[in-house]
Amino acid sequence: MSDTLAHVAEADPVPVGEPGPERSAGRTVLRYAVRLLLVLVFALPLLFMLVSSFKPDTQIFGDLDSIDAFLPVGDVSLDNYSAVFDRVPFWQFMMNSVLITVLTVVLGLIVNSMAAFALARLKFRGQGILLGVILATLIVPFETLALPLLWWVNHLPYYDGSIGWLDTYEVQIIPFVANAFSIYLFYTYFDSIPRELDEAAKVDGASWFTIYRRIVMPLSGPAIATVSILTFLPAWNQYLWPLMAVQSESLRPVLVGIDYFSQLTTNWGQIMAYASMITVPVLVMFIAFQRAFINSIATSGVKG
Repeated sequence: MSDTLAHVAEADPVPVGEPGPERSAGRTVLRYAVRLLLVLVFALPLLFMLVSSFKPDTQIFGDLDSIDAFLPVGDVSLDNYSAVFDRVPFWQFMMNSVLITVLTVVLGLIVNSMAAFALARLKFRGQGILLGVILATLIVPFETLALPLLWWVNHLPYYDGSIGWLDTYEVQIIPFVANAFSIYLFYTYFDSIPRELDEAAKVDGASWFTIYRRIVMPLSGPAIATVSILTFLPAWNQYLWPLMAVQSESLRPVLVGIDYFSQLTTNWGQIMAYASMITVPVLVMFIAFQRAFINSIATSGVKG
């Protein structure tokens, strides 16, 4: 009896408050089950869209009550994709969106980072008030500004001497270059960089622009990645503003193009084909840069 008690006393005690192996395994299973459920919730609509893009309408509606709705079975072909290219200039829409998105991101990085550098590193009267005014614009929805902005750009002089920017590439890019949220992200990151680097650069005769270009920006990789991604998504997904400001078919981006395409046909397979072609490239890019995306979001708010 005494030997048994001594053996029990020598055994490793279970720490108070820590779950046992069975409970830990149950939590792991539950965690993965929740993740799997979230994957299904977000992935199944995309899978349905992609699979339906290869089917005729009769089969799409016929498969709705079975698992075949998510499987490429039955009358599968590329006819819907061919019909998209026959009805609308899809590649023109795609190239318009690529051009608008790339220029918005590049110009946005330059303008917003320079504005944030001035607010974070320079000292001037009214600096705090100016930053507060910029941040206050975040609470104003774009729908409130759309009509005044439309009137304003319609009265601006164009480079060829005419008046009005409507129905141009510029009207889809310039109004979205400056962004308050991007300025704030750059400002918080620039503010965390030691100012001793500025003083050392000034001793060597560096100007403020040199400090910005050769010291601050090279140290701000996470902030640049975050701003790039967060600028890319709304620029690619523009719909309301191009619908108001652009009339020419040759200048329409892909999202306005799909609205135009849906007016030309009621064939759901063709609409799914169009939607797949503008969605899959973005998904592929996100998957390819998923780690960089997550790391940029996680580190952009870390100071020091």
